[in-house]
Amino acid sequence: MSRKEQQRVVAVGRGAERGQPAPPEPGPEHRRLDVFIGRWLTEGETAANEDSPALPIRASDVYEWMPGGFFVLHTAYGRIGDIAVGGTEIIGYDAESGKYRSHFFDSFGNATIHELTFRDGRWTWQGETTRATAVFSYDGRTQTARHERSDDGRTWVPSMDVTLTKIP
Repeated sequence: MSRKEQQRVVAVGRGAERGQPAPPEPGPEHRRLDVFIGRWLTEGETAANEDSPALPIRASDVYEWMPGGFFVLHTAYGRIGDIAVGGTEIIGYDAESGKYRSHFFDSFGNATIHELTFRDGRWTWQGETTRATAVFSYDGRTQTARHERSDDGRTWVPSMDVTLTKIP
């Protein structure tokens, strides 16, 4: 066996294994996420309800490819009203299930998992108690997103509307 055939890395956590060194390459499913890549300014407001008036939202979002090009790292920092907020999201495509997944960790210690779908020009994040739908402008420089929440998993109410504008 030649030196090239002796070792390969299949998954970073597994180390080196025997076999042909054919590094994987991202496919078209991964490239579909390119639309998110970049730096964005986010503005909008929360939905007013009987417990709270609408609060302004201002944030900075950065979407970038992680090493290897299979996952997108999204970091966000900003304010909802006078409250500092932030979070980290990792978006990837699961070839086994044929679905996109989003794992979000916020600055209040919450972790959520969403299934992410793309249909009819809309990206939709669907979780147990939160969901969002984003639509990109034709030139890809603006995305508008409507977020909703549910206390029972059946009845959904608006939680915030934001517009993200790509920074050149």
